[in-house]
Amino acid sequence: MTTADPLLVVLLGATASGKTALALQLAERFHGEIVSCDSVAVYRELEIGTAKPSAEERARATHHMLDVVQPNQSYTAGDYAREARAALSAIAGRRHLPIVAGGTGLYLRALLEGLFIGPQRSEPLRERLRQRAEKRGSAHLAQILQRLDPVSAARIHANDAPKLIRAIEVSLAAQQPMSTAWEAGRDSLRGFRILRLGLNPPRAALYARINQRAAVMFSRGLVEETEQLLARYGAECRPLASLGYKQAGLLLRGEMSQAAAIAATQQGHRNYAKRQATWFRREPEVHWLAGFGDESEIGAAACALVKQALQTIG
Repeated sequence: MTTADPLLVVLLGATASGKTALALQLAERFHGEIVSCDSVAVYRELEIGTAKPSAEERARATHHMLDVVQPNQSYTAGDYAREARAALSAIAGRRHLPIVAGGTGLYLRALLEGLFIGPQRSEPLRERLRQRAEKRGSAHLAQILQRLDPVSAARIHANDAPKLIRAIEVSLAAQQPMSTAWEAGRDSLRGFRILRLGLNPPRAALYARINQRAAVMFSRGLVEETEQLLARYGAECRPLASLGYKQAGLLLRGEMSQAAAIAATQQGHRNYAKRQATWFRREPEVHWLAGFGDESEIGAAACALVKQALQTIG
């Protein structure tokens, strides 16, 4: 990376923190194009439960990585990284500012850092490790991993048997610690200077917005949308297990009242916001903005940071 490389703005934050509003402001101010980073928004026909940008919002700036696959098609973080990187290159080629906006941490990691493609699973080894865990507890697996890969052992909870098993499996197959193999196997994004902007509004206010958004989804027809998708693609359609759609499905099956479905969706999104906060705290060199993306002060601060970064191009 050099100062001559084009700037890439990465806008991250929890659900309902105002990423769409801020991304649009930055795109309009700096001739930008927006690349969505959302693992559910990639699916066509899922509209209400994904909180995708509206038609009016999409008309204000060019958007990428929305509605790219059918709901019944398989789509991975690796697929996303490959297609999103192509979009970034095309945007930079037009001398526009690429703005990545979204809350799916794994997709963002795949885009910026690349993914480690580990060795294939060994079911015989996994079964032996499962049996050891049953007899001696998952702490025994943690001890094994500590000998093989102290770095991974420090990151994985001693009670998380599935992750411990995978880390042991990879370390043995690669004949080196999984943490070492993971670092060597990644293909990080090159050719961009990255400016990370993070939205960090007060938790109580964020949760209030999350609750309101979930209720609005149901009032706008989330249940009807889910019913149509279930009829078209079936209950095994993977995106329909995502937040909101799952609860709407339970409501349609008579397993949950509408009030309970809304409350469960609100709780699920609040829990998701907590996980997002934990994930994004690991991101390096984030300029954290203490507010929502649609607040004028936050917009002004973000614009100032982007302007400063653009002026440092050599």
